[in-house]
Amino acid sequence: MKILFVSAEVHPFVKTGGLGDVSFALPKALKKAGVDCRVILPKYMEIPAYFKDNMRPIMQIKDYFSIEYLEYDGVQFYFVVNEEMFGREGVYGHEDDTARFSLFCRAVLNFIDTSDEFVPDIIHCNDWHTGLIPKLLKEKYNYNDKMKRIKTMLTIHNLRYQGFLGGEYEEGASFMKFGITYADHITAVSKTYAEEITRPELGEGLDELLRSRGKNLTGIPNGLDTEFYNPETDDDIFEKYNSGDLPAKKENKKELQRYLGLDKMEGVPIIAMVSRLCSEKGFDLVAKIMKELLNMDLQLIILGTGDKKLEQFFDEYSLTDPEMVSCNILFSTKLAKKIYAGSDIFLMPSRYEPCGLSQLIALRYGTVPIVRETGGLKDTVEKYDEDRDSGTGFTFRDYDAKELLDTIKYAISVYKDKEKWKKLVVRGMNIDNSWDNSSKMYMDLYESLL
Repeated sequence: MKILFVSAEVHPFVKTGGLGDVSFALPKALKKAGVDCRVILPKYMEIPAYFKDNMRPIMQIKDYFSIEYLEYDGVQFYFVVNEEMFGREGVYGHEDDTARFSLFCRAVLNFIDTSDEFVPDIIHCNDWHTGLIPKLLKEKYNYNDKMKRIKTMLTIHNLRYQGFLGGEYEEGASFMKFGITYADHITAVSKTYAEEITRPELGEGLDELLRSRGKNLTGIPNGLDTEFYNPETDDDIFEKYNSGDLPAKKENKKELQRYLGLDKMEGVPIIAMVSRLCSEKGFDLVAKIMKELLNMDLQLIILGTGDKKLEQFFDEYSLTDPEMVSCNILFSTKLAKKIYAGSDIFLMPSRYEPCGLSQLIALRYGTVPIVRETGGLKDTVEKYDEDRDSGTGFTFRDYDAKELLDTIKYAISVYKDKEKWKKLVVRGMNIDNSWDNSSKMYMDLYESLL
């Protein structure tokens, strides 16, 4: 089985969010399972020089674009080269983004058509940037013997971003709408999110179309790269540990407090948020209860960038009470891992969350998540049941500041019972959130398409 995985971003070449993580981890898992899965993405200016220096050109299409090739970590990657479109600063956010990714989509199909390098059975598209491919394949290549048998799958990582088109297109036309309409199958990155996007509240104007394609819509949760995120082997944390060596996790907490200048208070839980600072991620809820939180016995760590007002709001608390609040307005994978390893509770009160990787990382590192019951958060965090001594985290239903505060208070009350808390931590660390199960689900879907 041959799969061409098409994505606008792929870690470690370029990454702005979870799409980049998935676009590397899933193909790698498929490759290990015996699938000939290769990946294609634009060659951006931001790609580090040590990758660019090892790419080799394999195809030139007049002055429109060329294709370069690189093998990395056992996976084969193709890069669409066009200096005008991709040789500029910034992956997204340009006025001509639809033109940029239109060229990318056309280049992918042209590459397959004109080269014998790789002819896939299925083109696996991801988010709006690749949504034009299923439409072009059906309309422009339907009489092409080489191309007409190729099937397409579109994975929706975030429906909010659609790549709207103007000009001669009808109102509401977008790359995402094309992809949903023409793809042979559609997946969303969690079972709950697949259900949520068929309803008006989170359907972003496409709920009716998605309901009409309900038989061809499947929710598959993202997995976690358990090699990269592994507290037992992680060189980025202060001290390595596993579920059978939790005293070493306490050492990470002490070192994290020292590293960030927090008061070294052993019995006080550290609550952490590693995220883009925006209302979608629930930071407006946290802002509403900040005074109440600071009157409780806890420390708060925030890492991320985003809305300038939210950055300023939390940074001010960090300046006025630096021994209890640490606000770090930056993006750092290494610091993030230190925070996951050294914190007790991970806060993720998202307004919506298609899948989410942060809660999976937190579980892996023994940091108990508090999440709102939406999207992948609902699917991956089992609500703690004190009577049954079950569950992996704390959950709340409504997007409400008081409900969040009450959940935090309850979590801290459980934290004070060290035996119950230890069992909760160990359960979370021992869950298999690797890509093994999810990649098998994708393979089953691929087989059904063929």
